[in-house]
Amino acid sequence: MTHDLTKNQSVKREQDATPAARERVVSLLRERGVSPTSQRVAIAMELLLEPIHLCAEDVARRVAVSDSNVSRATVYNTLRCFVDHGLLRQVNVGTDRVFYDSNTTPHHHFFDPANGKLTDIDRSEITITGLPALPDGRDLDSVELVIRLKPTDSAKEKTGPAPRRCSSVGRATDS
Repeated sequence: MTHDLTKNQSVKREQDATPAARERVVSLLRERGVSPTSQRVAIAMELLLEPIHLCAEDVARRVAVSDSNVSRATVYNTLRCFVDHGLLRQVNVGTDRVFYDSNTTPHHHFFDPANGKLTDIDRSEITITGLPALPDGRDLDSVELVIRLKPTDSAKEKTGPAPRRCSSVGRATDS
């Protein structure tokens, strides 16, 4: 499903596109060892200025608003580069659903398939116990929990079947 940018989101993005914001993004890319090409900077401007969860298709749509020369392949390659350099976290919420999270600190998520929204949960709100013994020669890197939500029975009656969406274009901390 296509997400149209609202007027407020467009205004917010225009405000974020200041020279100072661009310089912060360029500096962050350089600090992490990523060459700040114009395409990478355009993609980073969509993802790294505030906490946000987006899928690759959302990033491609948002970047196309300001730079139509960024291909879908470039978006995917850049997202992988940003993950590899610790600028983003990749969050898998299903076999065909991947979000990119600009909050790289350890935390968990709620995922609501009914509206496609991924929401942060502070790691202090969840305790995980009883992990199995790790295989020989392996250390624990991380434990990431995604809690899938569904409408209550009363909410289902009011809203009908859930639409299938990639993500919301809102802030990662929206609830």
